Amino acid sequence: MVLMLSRCSPGTSSLISAPTAAEFVSRFPAYSLRRSDFSSAKSLRSRLENANLNLIPTQSYGVKYLATIPKRNSGYIVNSASQGSLESEPSKRPLGSFPQAFDAFYRFSRPHTVIGTVLSIISVSLLAVEKPSDFSPAFHMGVSEAIVAALLMNIYIVGLNQISDIDIDKVNKPYLPLASGEYSVTAGLMIVSAFAALSFWLGWYVGSTPLLWALSVSFILGTAYSIDLPFLRWKRFAFIAATCILAVRAVIVQIAFYLHVKVHVFGRPATFTKPLIFATAFMSFFSVVIALFKDIPDIVGDRVYGIQSFTVRLGQEKVFWICIYLLEVAYTVALLVGATSTCLWSKCTTVIGHSILGILLWNRAKSIDFKNKAAITSFYMFIWKLFYAEYLLIPLIR
Repeated sequence: MVLMLSRCSPGTSSLISAPTAAEFVSRFPAYSLRRSDFSSAKSLRSRLENANLNLIPTQSYGVKYLATIPKRNSGYIVNSASQGSLESEPSKRPLGSFPQAFDAFYRFSRPHTVIGTVLSIISVSLLAVEKPSDFSPAFHMGVSEAIVAALLMNIYIVGLNQISDIDIDKVNKPYLPLASGEYSVTAGLMIVSAFAALSFWLGWYVGSTPLLWALSVSFILGTAYSIDLPFLRWKRFAFIAATCILAVRAVIVQIAFYLHVKVHVFGRPATFTKPLIFATAFMSFFSVVIALFKDIPDIVGDRVYGIQSFTVRLGQEKVFWICIYLLEVAYTVALLVGATSTCLWSKCTTVIGHSILGILLWNRAKSIDFKNKAAITSFYMFIWKLFYAEYLLIPLIR
């Protein structure tokens, strides 16, 4: 094992890796230290103490790492070499041009959540349509207002989470603009404050009670999930964190935006139909899976900073297969629901569609490499693609 001493900002932590020790020595000749340089663990700890570092032993991906957090006023950090890159160099690009500024904001907005929000609102809005004449200008305007307000709130939530997780993201997601230094904390706070205010203003301007309820509950849960205040920062607690995500993605999105179109746009009484109940139940499974799976690639930073996710507590592989089995159960139930439909085209599309998604999930899950963070992250994005695909199928449930 090779230990590398490199400059970093005080109060940060980092884990990186490289295939060979030679790469470390050639890149950081002044600070490269071989494990053989230390006669014992006591000698290693003594050298780290002299460098004003705290040593935290940890383990991830089946490989032992040495994670360190600099003590107060320290300007150094130790990184451990092992298999698979865990961190890239923070971006030093100035935001001096529109393409660069757009790219930074694109990453800040967490685009996979933006796509999920847009598709989910469109999908559940279609469940409120009863006849062709419902596709009116009022319908399109009502759906557009809901999408814009929800996207503004979505960016507030993901942005606040990044502000609260800067140190963790320097380990887990160093490409994010706050972690990389492209955005200052002040800039991040200005963005999320403006987007939250605009979201509430639009909800108030539209005058839809279900929409305002959706925005308010999302704001409260999103804030409590991330912000580091007494009795808050619920993401530290695995069950509460999963409940927050389930409440927003499974319940609020399905019911509130459905009622926004049904009651506010169409002026009809609220009714809970079979497709709506199915969408809420299915997305409850899916939201739990997303809540669990999102922490699998982030185990290193979560463990170092004391986030007690299910992955930290149970291990990556066990949580991974829990997620797979939950989704396969959901697809099986969806297949049976589709098979009971009296509408032939609905029966065919939902049975075939969910069968294909279930098979794709299982085949890809069998080939996962738990020692490869890139592979796990790619699989997490695949889960989001399945999430998108489900919202294409939900309007077809009859």
